[in-house]
Amino acid sequence: MAIDDLLDEHEQSERVRSWLRSNGVGLLGGVALGLAVIFGWQWWKNGQQGKQEQAYQDYQAAVEGLAKDDLKQAKTAVDALAKEDEVYADVAGLQLAKAQVQAGERDAAIATLRGLTADASLQPLVNLRLARLLIDSGKHDEALKLLDKANDASSLEVRGDALFATGKAKEAQDAYSRALTTLDVASPQRRIVELKLVHAGGTLPKTGGAA
Repeated sequence: MAIDDLLDEHEQSERVRSWLRSNGVGLLGGVALGLAVIFGWQWWKNGQQGKQEQAYQDYQAAVEGLAKDDLKQAKTAVDALAKEDEVYADVAGLQLAKAQVQAGERDAAIATLRGLTADASLQPLVNLRLARLLIDSGKHDEALKLLDKANDASSLEVRGDALFATGKAKEAQDAYSRALTTLDVASPQRRIVELKLVHAGGTLPKTGGAA
C-alpha cells in the first residue's frame, strides 16, 4: 500500500514537471505581462501627475506674468500650457487676451484667442470675445461665422452689432430682438440692447420698453 502511494506521488510529480516544461514559459510570460501592466500603469499615473504639476507651474507663471504686466512671460506660459492642459490653457489664454487688449495689442489678442482649443463649456465665451475683436478690426464676416449658432443674450447682441455694421439692419433687429427675449426686464444689459435695437430701426417689444 505504501509502495502504491509512493508510485502515485512519483507519477504526480512527473506530471507536474511535464506540465511546467510545457507551460512554464507561458506561465512566466503571463506573470511578466501582468507585472508590465502594473508597472506600466504606475508609470502612466506618475507621468500624468508630473504633467499636471508642470501645467500648474506654467499656469502660475502666466498669472504672475499678467500680474506684473509681463505679457511675454504670460504668452510663453500659455503656449506651454497648450501642450499640457486644455483647461489651464483656456483660462490663462482668456486672461492673456484681455490683458493684450488693454495694452492695445488687439491683433495679438485675436491670435491668442484663435489658438485656444476650448472645450464645449468655454467655447461660447472664446467665440464671443473673439467676435468682438474681429468686429473692431473690421472682420465682420468672420465674427458672424463664429456666432452663427448664437443663442445667449451677449452673443446675439454682438451678432446684431456685426450685422448692423455690414448694413443688414433688418437682420440686426432680429438678433437684438432675440437677445431681449432672453434678458430679464431689470437687467442692465437689456437697456443697452434696447438702444441698439431702436438705433437699428427696430421697435421695442411691449414688455421690454419703458412704461
